[in-house]
Amino acid sequence: MSKIYVIHENEEWTSHLTTWLEELNLPYELWHLDEGTIDLTSQPPEGIFYNRISASSHTRDHRFAPEFTEAVLAWLESHNRVVVNGNRALRLEVSKVNQYMALNSEGIRTPRTVSAVGKNHIIEAAKQLNESSFITKHNRAGKGQGVQLFHSLEAVEQYINGEDYEEPVDGITLLQQYIEAPEPYIVRHEFIGGKFVYAVKVDTSEGFELCPADACKIDDSYCPTDKPDMAKGAKFQILDGYYNPIIKKYEKFLKDNRIQVAGIEAIQDAEGHLYTYDVNTNTNYNSDAERVAGVYGMKELALYLQQELADFNEKQAVVR
Repeated sequence: MSKIYVIHENEEWTSHLTTWLEELNLPYELWHLDEGTIDLTSQPPEGIFYNRISASSHTRDHRFAPEFTEAVLAWLESHNRVVVNGNRALRLEVSKVNQYMALNSEGIRTPRTVSAVGKNHIIEAAKQLNESSFITKHNRAGKGQGVQLFHSLEAVEQYINGEDYEEPVDGITLLQQYIEAPEPYIVRHEFIGGKFVYAVKVDTSEGFELCPADACKIDDSYCPTDKPDMAKGAKFQILDGYYNPIIKKYEKFLKDNRIQVAGIEAIQDAEGHLYTYDVNTNTNYNSDAERVAGVYGMKELALYLQQELADFNEKQAVVR
């Protein structure tokens, strides 16, 4: 029997999806790809394969999950299996450099960025960027890894030579112009099946760690899904009636890069220029914000996978 196969490395991030798959009485199987084996001469099972591998897998001691997943996806795709968020999506998930190049090719503005490998070259990149304020971030990141704001070369020198410096898992540090918004928030655009579902306003006044997942936690530091200060309002708010012309560009970008499910984050500066700075193909949803708005991303995702499985089964019936 054909199934929905969910490829992942973090059970906490799949629980909401499996709840909806069970609610819809859909056959599914979880493939946890932290490690394992794959017989490249064998035939993959029949069904729909949904890839949820995250760029932050190494923060959960799943260092080689993306590499193993890339091998599995290559195996699946070589046998023409239906893969939601296949290898192209994975390559963009684990590399912001790849993201920015792909976004720029679609005419989508990204912050000015210089990449660097090696501590000395981080200083050179900061000089080359030549911005009064700039941030560092990891090329393969997630959960705000490596994101630091600096206002001088001296400050970044102290950081990279100090005890708080974080070595990027792939060795690549990005130096990026700091986009100062008139109000402290960004907007995350959610897409399922390559189509816009909703937008979330995310309060950034507490910092750059913007993971919306209910299970998201970075060591003992501030968790963005902690209960919000009611005087300030919720950290995550779904925007009712939101529309921005950038959505059409985002949908074309997703289609051209064979990405079906994604959250795309953008920030607007004081002059009204919109900068897109992150594409998350392992997108998560905040249940508190969804409960208030009455929309549910994982439900929509489960319905999408249900339709994909039905289409697959129909095609198989015709072939047979």
